Amino acid sequence: MDRRNFIRTGSLALLGAATAPTFASSFAGNKNATPVLSAMEHFGVSDADVRKTLAAALEKGGDYADLFFEHTFSNSIGLQDGIVNRASSNIDFGMGVRVLSGDQTGYAYIENITLEEMLKAAGTAARIASSSVKAKPVPLTEKPIKSNYYAISTPWEGVVLKEKTPYLQKLNDKIFSLDKRVQKVSASLSDSTSHILFCNSEGVSYYDYRPMVTLSAVCIMEENGRFENSYSARAYRKGFEFLSDDMIDVIAREAVENTAILFKAIKPKGGEMPVVMGSGGSGILLHEAIGHAFEADFNRKNISIFSEQLNKKICNEHINVVDDGTIPFNRGSINIDDEGTYGQKTYIVKEGILTSYLHDRISAKHYGIPSTGNGRRESFRNMPMPRMRATYMEAGNVTESDIIASVKRGIFVDKFTNGQVQIGAGDFTFFVKSGYLIENGKLTQPIKDINIIGNGPKALADITMVADNAKIDNGTWTCGKDGQSCPVTCGMPSALVSKLTVGGES
Repeated sequence: MDRRNFIRTGSLALLGAATAPTFASSFAGNKNATPVLSAMEHFGVSDADVRKTLAAALEKGGDYADLFFEHTFSNSIGLQDGIVNRASSNIDFGMGVRVLSGDQTGYAYIENITLEEMLKAAGTAARIASSSVKAKPVPLTEKPIKSNYYAISTPWEGVVLKEKTPYLQKLNDKIFSLDKRVQKVSASLSDSTSHILFCNSEGVSYYDYRPMVTLSAVCIMEENGRFENSYSARAYRKGFEFLSDDMIDVIAREAVENTAILFKAIKPKGGEMPVVMGSGGSGILLHEAIGHAFEADFNRKNISIFSEQLNKKICNEHINVVDDGTIPFNRGSINIDDEGTYGQKTYIVKEGILTSYLHDRISAKHYGIPSTGNGRRESFRNMPMPRMRATYMEAGNVTESDIIASVKRGIFVDKFTNGQVQIGAGDFTFFVKSGYLIENGKLTQPIKDINIIGNGPKALADITMVADNAKIDNGTWTCGKDGQSCPVTCGMPSALVSKLTVGGES
């Protein structure tokens, strides 16, 4: 199929006049085809085309080359003022060619997959290399998906608009029914399906089917002329079966509860104090303040503050930090990464010791170890690099109530809207949407709209207590790095950081 035909069929799916052809239906006539051969047929290329393109990519003397084919359907609908009043659809279709030559990378992509265009892209990427020694691509061998972490029941390609809209209407009605102070609701549902074909010069090839769905609601409430707003959201690698009355109920109740508490909240006095990080969403601390600094490209280039800390103790011996691509249906999970390495569970910190960085192919070669399966990219337009998946801290050995009881004056934080970090220095800032004061070992006044400021390595070293209530936050977390965005998740148990700077009232 040419690109124009893909766009045409996708728009029909959005309107509900027809459904876009599913991947399975596009090669149904070939009963003996493997997933990779079927994917080649779907993308309109042959094994010979792939081999020619890989050979062209290496003709200037590159060490390695790979091809990344992507076909993504994505749809979004939104509700406001009680009705579903917006919808959009997009189709991404193309492939990228990467060539590695020593520490250098050449990359080019195309949006119209023909042999001629593929060879042009390969020639462009090949120019990074200039060696008389020319590698030859190895015949392709299919790499099967060993464990499917996101097997679905009902693909999104076969679901039309009129089947989705009732769920947004139910979500709207449920939120209004829960509290008479609700004035406005904005809700959205988005889904996507990605078909990925990968082939490289070492003979590795695979096909992966990647679904994604997000459902969110923003609630605005009014009390005595004062307005507050908050939200709730969930995101998973699931199909249409994700939508259910139970999911609607969970998101509605969270949105209302998260908003209602803000009417009682104050801004606390600022300063340096103990901070109890609540379970779940506080995992943003791990992701922003610590996780990026564990990505191997920053360490290979000596940018990260952890560059010289491998195999050294960096925090309390009760702390274990994991980056995991194998959690079923998790937003950050991957069956196989964008370089052909199986998704896996990687201990970054084990019993307080920094045991591993997060590696892609380039950094793994530099350190002389296997990749950890963290080579990820936003789309076929981007080259892969080390990226987190689901980053979390494992459970500790005390209760959350024990931790709170140990604090005479401090704050408890549990909901964040964003954060950022300077990789080199490790300094971070988080915006806290809500939490509580801790006074004499008890949660008292709700708080809101404050900043937490600190240094990642120091904050990790200052964690003195870790609770037994580990939780993954399955919200709509998206990580940005070098202009690329990737879906991720984070989580942690409740933990006490002995001191952080809180930006509140003077």
